[in-house]
Amino acid sequence: MQQQDYSIILAGLEDSQIIYDVTMMAYEEYRQEIPPSSALDETVEQMQTALADGQEALLLTYQQRPSAAVRFTVEEDYLYFSRLAVIPEVRGKGFAKAILHKLESYAETKNVTEIRCKVRASVPRNISLYQSLGYQIVSEEIMAKPNSVQLRVVTMSKQLASA
Repeated sequence: MQQQDYSIILAGLEDSQIIYDVTMMAYEEYRQEIPPSSALDETVEQMQTALADGQEALLLTYQQRPSAAVRFTVEEDYLYFSRLAVIPEVRGKGFAKAILHKLESYAETKNVTEIRCKVRASVPRNISLYQSLGYQIVSEEIMAKPNSVQLRVVTMSKQLASA
């Protein structure tokens, strides 16, 4: 895949609906999980509020179609990302890795030397993706969800080159 096949932009508040749509398409596969992904409970309005309150997002467009997105916040000493989403029709093209590389570049412009995320322990392909990019599992926790459901989550971290 060549760079000109896709573009990645720092999204704005005006892109909330597009980011929401990409996230919903990508996370639909988790609807039948126990528990379902909380991403599926989000609304466009919640996303707009998060973006207005300082959360940021990257949006990847492939063949003029929004195809992947990630949301993130820059904390004092690390960047935390969530909701990495690639729509099913374009998976396997390296877009998740491309958007994560762009996120690393962005983190470096903010003088941040660590990136973190949380991943369901029950989705080994996502853990493997992050490990292939240099992320390591640094902690594990059990999150209490509605109806007494417990969800095992790992926190993954990647150290970037010194800024």
